[in-house]
Amino acid sequence: MVSPDGAEVASEGRPPAREALYQAHRKATSLAARFPEAVVLGSDTLISLDGAKVGKPKDSAEARDILRRLRGRTHEVVTAVAIRHAGRTFEAVETARVRMREFSDTDLEAYLATGDSFDKAGAYSVQGRGRDLLAGLDGDYLAVVGLPLRVVAEGLRAMGCSVTVDLDRLYRERAFLNWRTFEP
Repeated sequence: MVSPDGAEVASEGRPPAREALYQAHRKATSLAARFPEAVVLGSDTLISLDGAKVGKPKDSAEARDILRRLRGRTHEVVTAVAIRHAGRTFEAVETARVRMREFSDTDLEAYLATGDSFDKAGAYSVQGRGRDLLAGLDGDYLAVVGLPLRVVAEGLRAMGCSVTVDLDRLYRERAFLNWRTFEP
């Protein structure tokens, strides 16, 4: 894993899916030049709440504000993937719907105290303690985590790479962190 060149600067003019795809493409492109022989994968995840983009919080006050806005509501988690290799690019966007429960302020403060909300779009981590804030999830759990493996495998195959992992089994068994706690 290598950090891409440049900072993420969001545009107000791009809708959520296009913004995530723009950022994933920017990340992959910045590294493709540094690693010209490699297959380079860039990804980006953001939250769409009523069409408005929600990214990563800057501090605990912003994390608190984000989680209060999400509380008791449904939002979309938008994860984009861009894969670059030998001058070719594969791009895709996966969207899942997440329902937050009506958690209490005590629950909110307990979660913020874990420090888990930083560097996470929407200020929560579905694979961590943030799971306790959720009522449910519709869509690809791994897209909510931040890397939809089915989409990645599709992109790798498009680039001519062999994918030997049995993804159907992985998605069927859901034996990754707390994935099984979400209904199929």
